[in-house]
Amino acid sequence: MRTLYCLLFASLFPLILVGCEDPFSDNSIRNRGFIYCGGGQPNTFNPQLSDGGLTTYTLSSQIFDRLLQFDPVTYQPIPMLAQSWIINPNGTQYTFFLRHNATFQVTDWFIPHQGVTAKDVVFSFKRLISQEHPFHHVSGGKYPWFDSMDFAGLVDNVEALDDYTVLFTLSRPDVSFLSTLATTYAVIHSSEYAKALQQEGKLSRIDTHPVGSGAFYLDEYQPHQIIRLKRHWGYWKGAAPMEQIVYDISIHGTGTLAKLVTRECDVLSSPIASQPSVIEKDPDFVLSYQTGMNVAFLALNTKHPALSSLDVRQAINLAVNRDDIIQSVYYGIGTPATGMLPPMSWAYAEHAKFTFSPRLAISLMTKAGYRHGFSVDLLVPLTPKRFNPNPRKTAELIQSNLAAIGITVNILTQEDINRKKLRDNLDNLDMVLTGWIADNGDPDNFLRPLLSCKAQSTSWNLSNWCNRSFDRFLDAAIITEDRKKRRELYLQAQTILRDRMPIIPIAHGVHYQARNLTLRGMTLSPFGDKSFANVSRNR
Repeated sequence: MRTLYCLLFASLFPLILVGCEDPFSDNSIRNRGFIYCGGGQPNTFNPQLSDGGLTTYTLSSQIFDRLLQFDPVTYQPIPMLAQSWIINPNGTQYTFFLRHNATFQVTDWFIPHQGVTAKDVVFSFKRLISQEHPFHHVSGGKYPWFDSMDFAGLVDNVEALDDYTVLFTLSRPDVSFLSTLATTYAVIHSSEYAKALQQEGKLSRIDTHPVGSGAFYLDEYQPHQIIRLKRHWGYWKGAAPMEQIVYDISIHGTGTLAKLVTRECDVLSSPIASQPSVIEKDPDFVLSYQTGMNVAFLALNTKHPALSSLDVRQAINLAVNRDDIIQSVYYGIGTPATGMLPPMSWAYAEHAKFTFSPRLAISLMTKAGYRHGFSVDLLVPLTPKRFNPNPRKTAELIQSNLAAIGITVNILTQEDINRKKLRDNLDNLDMVLTGWIADNGDPDNFLRPLLSCKAQSTSWNLSNWCNRSFDRFLDAAIITEDRKKRRELYLQAQTILRDRMPIIPIAHGVHYQARNLTLRGMTLSPFGDKSFANVSRNR
């Protein structure tokens, strides 16, 4: 009866891959693998469909490879599936030469008969840019990250010149294109697997039952319980030392810190700001941290009757006490934001800063005709993020700050932001407390997906803001190869942001990770990209 129940349950929910055994009863997990805690729940296993979270920042790098990856020191694009590439003189054609020894994973649902070729690259990117592609509209047909940067408008065509040579033709030059292909969104799927799914009439399984060429394949998924990855023995870099990785995504029982301390977990992803001091006291754990390429911010709906006033938006910016938030939420380990770009960005505006002045804020409110204030709703996702370790507390501090200038803030909470749902209700939102983790080191990655006119249609532009002058600076910067000139263009774009204030930058967080002392080879990245292909356990 138990087996029948599990099979029935799995048939009703296609993202479920296994039965109902105790997910942590297998003693071999720690003998030949490790348990990873934290990261949230996946809503897909295809990063192309994702707008962040566990799928993008952790699972993607294990299951899938990309054409390129980021150098861990310089953060510049370096070879991955593509061994080399050439760019034509006007920057509109990129030719990639693939390695010949990359293979796709063998899973319970598919056995590949061919390795990674140019056909797979064409399939993976044609799905994104072509409405006529048989998989384009599968699983909703929305590709948030790619849509926000107008990827379909940028890439005119992707074609296979031979089995291991791929040509991308762009509609315009884009000096960040290589960085785009190195992000964890730009994964390569198996065209052979896709063809088999077409024949079976099960196209959506490409997103729920993935087949990639990464170091680990998806073996088991129990919603709100575990995700189990197993070693891909044919990985082109050589098989990973670890046989398996188990992600504890359970929502019941003790908290993640307690699981780490009691050795139920080997790795704790992104402990909240109050936890590192506890972890440091235990000699069995190593606490690592990385200054993050991230930003926490308050998005103001510029179509709201009161928030459409520039004076009101400037007043809100003056009323937010960032230093207080840094001390109370980030425990002093964080950086007050002076704009969207963090200090480690090469386009950071060093001399820009925000003033905390409730008195001046009140005068601006009076000037705008809101001497007696007004009420707004503030949507707050409760899940801690690297850019905001305690969203509720941050929201309460902002609520108190704005009350001092006459703005009543009603805090509305939800576990996390579902941008697909927000898309249909964007005009009805007043303010959203959110943030961003960069996918690459290019300044365009902070500004275009969140604030460009094109991003309005993707629900990542939560401010409903469109400024053509701002977009023109971004467009000019993206075709300029000279970094000094690019920086000047981004500085001018940031000046427009400070002048118009569609968002209120709050802070840049530090990314922490705690791991058991016996684990080796685990590194951090400012972009959240973590590959476990080199992780081993030292007994």
